[in-house]
Amino acid sequence: MMENIEWFKNTTCGLIVHFGLYSILAGEYKGKRMTSYCEWIQSYARIPNIEYEKLAQNFNPKYFNAKKLVKFAKRHGFGYIILTAKHHDGFCLFDSKYDDWNITHTPYKKDIVGQLSNWCHKYNIKFGVYYSQDLDWHEPNGGGYNCDNSDCAGTSWCNDWDFVRDKNYNQYFNTKVLTQVEELCSQYGDIDLFWFDTPKTISLKQSQQLYDLVKKLQPNCLINSRLGNGCYDYVTLGDNEIPATLTENTSKDFNDINGIKYSKHCLFESVCTLNDTWGYSKFDSNFKSVNEIKKIKDNLNALGICYTINIGPDGNGRIPKQSLEILSKLNK
Repeated sequence: MMENIEWFKNTTCGLIVHFGLYSILAGEYKGKRMTSYCEWIQSYARIPNIEYEKLAQNFNPKYFNAKKLVKFAKRHGFGYIILTAKHHDGFCLFDSKYDDWNITHTPYKKDIVGQLSNWCHKYNIKFGVYYSQDLDWHEPNGGGYNCDNSDCAGTSWCNDWDFVRDKNYNQYFNTKVLTQVEELCSQYGDIDLFWFDTPKTISLKQSQQLYDLVKKLQPNCLINSRLGNGCYDYVTLGDNEIPATLTENTSKDFNDINGIKYSKHCLFESVCTLNDTWGYSKFDSNFKSVNEIKKIKDNLNALGICYTINIGPDGNGRIPKQSLEILSKLNK
């Protein structure tokens, strides 16, 4: 792990890719529009699973090109790529044996996590996976049911439009989460970064269990702070959080995604969008300028914080032209 710690300290920027069924909707469902957090549209529009599942029947991102993305990252100075293997809708971009709610049971049929990991390894780009360990709207026992909905990007952290709020997160964790995290750690070669998110329900024991599982199967992998409960190797700041100073708050709630928590390895990351959304939106053209992005990167790097920049392909797998233009000029 020490090698990856030193690598992370010397890395200035990388990419995170938000891609999934929500990319098809592009920020709109039956007249309801979102301009930010469009990957949350199932919760925002309260789309029943029986309707949302129909998106999988038409998911065929034939223009997604993992090799091209990796070569772009390599050419323009990005040290790693993180892919949303499973977001809050529970849909997986990998061949999970847990159930059929994954990309191999779509017209596309191919494992995108596998494609991206293969090309990252060939081009010596560090590879990471994003996995939503708490929220899962496809599961009756997905997390987020025990907290206030006032600050969520949709209407509810949990799926309370299909299922009752009387849920059993332990059952979901023991059957789906542990199974799929083990699959990810066992099937795709070296994983350098494991990016968890939104620890609303997970207990300390469960966070430690996941941390230990990843370390057992991927001993060199670095795990981010959004696993929850203080089990992490590096600190991920809040969404689009750009601090003026690097002042650690040791009393910070470990399950609050915002703020600068203690980092025993002095590893920090700020994860940011180029426009106003993570998942693709056909309505969001509010892209930052190259100069704005460069200023953010310079300020973060001066504080020793790595800059993780989001790209959101559309439902056909195409990365927005504006994103590519901005990113191609960032490190010049």
